[in-house]
Amino acid sequence: MIVRDVAGMQALSAGWRKAGAVVGVVPTMGALHEGHLSLVRAAKRDCGRVVVTIFVNPKQFNNPDDLKKYPRNEAADAAFLAPLGVDVIYAPSPEEVYPEGFVTNVRVTGLAERLEGLHRPGHFDGVATVVTKLFGMTGADRAYFGEKDWQQLQVVRRLAADLNLGVTVVGCPTIREADGLARSSRNVRLSAEAREVAGALPRVMSAVAAAIRAKFPVADALRVGRDDLMGAGFEKVEYLDLCDAETLVWVDKYTRASRLLCAAWVGGVRLIDNIAV
Repeated sequence: MIVRDVAGMQALSAGWRKAGAVVGVVPTMGALHEGHLSLVRAAKRDCGRVVVTIFVNPKQFNNPDDLKKYPRNEAADAAFLAPLGVDVIYAPSPEEVYPEGFVTNVRVTGLAERLEGLHRPGHFDGVATVVTKLFGMTGADRAYFGEKDWQQLQVVRRLAADLNLGVTVVGCPTIREADGLARSSRNVRLSAEAREVAGALPRVMSAVAAAIRAKFPVADALRVGRDDLMGAGFEKVEYLDLCDAETLVWVDKYTRASRLLCAAWVGGVRLIDNIAV
């Protein structure tokens, strides 16, 4: 079942909750892949009812060309989800989510202003705003996000806690290709040559993490990692940083609560990844 209106979605969710069901939501922008399915399986395991949202959120794209190029195929996404037996696909239009007169903006300061926040101004305002809306629209008790977007996961956790939204935010492990590249909807835009180069990203990050765990100076390990990515054929490394896993404050010494995060360009496509250190 595909629902497109807020009132219809809220009525369904209210009925489920009245009957005692735990409602889980998996927010997506479509272009689904195995990583998304892993989130759905986790939601199905934990919840009596599961909603998958498909909404390409214009407010989180600071590059209009990126928004235009984002892959969209609702029919393929619905077919991909069919074997998992989700209860509802919620696929509202931009006008349904942001009706005429909409002026509210949700901002998470601090951890949303580093890393992605520095390179994509306003991105996490768009994420925080749409996630707040989707939680309210779906009446979710639990929400499932992939750890591949580690900063987004921390932003949403902070948002849900600070605003007392009553939603448990669940992080699920990154699903990877055979060569270690994180599954992403953007991967389909990679040429064959760029896809081969992209496989260096997880390898280099793993080597940097190993060096840091071995007490190699953090700044030196990061510099070598950036050089290795450029040497492998990446066009640009926006950041390769070691951060506190929860607050995302940059750290210059290894602790067990650290996370290595990276954003880099190859073949005109921006890839992000992160691993525990």
